[in-house]
Formats: sequence, C-alpha cells, structure tokens
Amino acid sequence: MEVKKITVGMFATNCYLVSCPETGKGIVIDPGSDGKGILEIVKGMDLEITCIVNTHGHVDHIGANGKLKEELTVPILLSEKDYEIYKNPGFGLRIVLGKQPEPDQFVKEGDSVDFGRCSLQIMETPGHTPGGLCLYDEKVVFCGDTLFAGSIGRTDLAGGSYSSLMRSIHERLVKLPGQTIVYPGHGPATTIGEEIEDNPFIKKA
Repeated sequence: MEVKKITVGMFATNCYLVSCPETGKGIVIDPGSDGKGILEIVKGMDLEITCIVNTHGHVDHIGANGKLKEELTVPILLSEKDYEIYKNPGFGLRIVLGKQPEPDQFVKEGDSVDFGRCSLQIMETPGHTPGGLCLYDEKVVFCGDTLFAGSIGRTDLAGGSYSSLMRSIHERLVKLPGQTIVYPGHGPATTIGEEIEDNPFIKKA
C-alpha cells in the first residue's frame, strides 16, 4: 500500500491518496479543497481512483468532493451519522463551498474499502463528530480529526462530544499495535505507540 499526503486549503487539511502499487487502483480520503490540484497529482501518479472516503462531514474534509466526483465519476462514502453535518458543513463557508453531491454509500463499523489488492477496514470513532470514521489495516490508520500527533480532535463544534472522543481513542485506537502509523486529518504522521507514550490527552486520562 502506498500513501501520498496532499495538504490542502486554509485549514491545512491532509488529503490522502492511498493506492495499490500492483494494480494502480486507489482511493481518495478527505479531499478538503483544491480539487484541481488533487486531480493533477492523481493523473501524474496514473492512478485509477475507485472511491472518495470522507472521515467526517466537516467542510475542510469534503470541500473538493464535487470536483472529484465530476471528473472521476466515483462514489462518495460517508457515515450516515454525519449526513446532517455533511449537508450543513459549517465554518461559515457554505456559500463559498456550494452544494455538495449526495453521498453514494453510507459505510459503518466492519465494512471494508477495497482497491486493487489492498483493503482498509472501517472503524467508527465518534467524538469529533457523531459519525467520525477511521480506516485501518494491520499497519496504518487514517483517523481524520480523532487523533493528532500530540493532541486530539476538538469537540466544541456541533455534534462533538469529549467523552465519546476519549472513549473512541482509548477503547479503539490505542488498542491497535503500537507500531501502527497514524495518518491524521491535520499535521504530521505519528504512531499509536508514540501517542500512548507522549500524548498528554491520553496520558492524563
């Protein structure tokens, strides 16, 4: 599995192109902005994108859905629990963002996202939003805004819950192997082991 991080938009959101090197098939996780730039990189990598996955419905993670959907003609995957947020993504940018395309498929705990010979499992991790999702396998986890290097997702926006977020982190994410690479929605990559050791929000809980 190959991972390409593209940092996009005013919120410096991490968009990920995750691909199977044997088949050239891949997925886009959280295209938050700059659809044109993302598409140029997809073309340069000669990838066949099979779907777009949103880890949650906030505007900074879905902003380029429309552009990518139009050009690539692939389904958009989202948790149904974030559908209302997706339709009203907030941050006062709705008028700039415009209307988003409808999700094509609602995904939930235990579902898989397959591309080529690679597969990522869906893990539900509510807290930052009610329908926050992570995608993981035995080596990596793409965790949206649930967990960051040295920090955690904010819970003061509509639908946020600190207790739910901490439960998702402690009952789900920190149970993954320590060497699991964490690809967050903002900032640098880390590992589960590093966060257990150094993340003040995890250590004090």
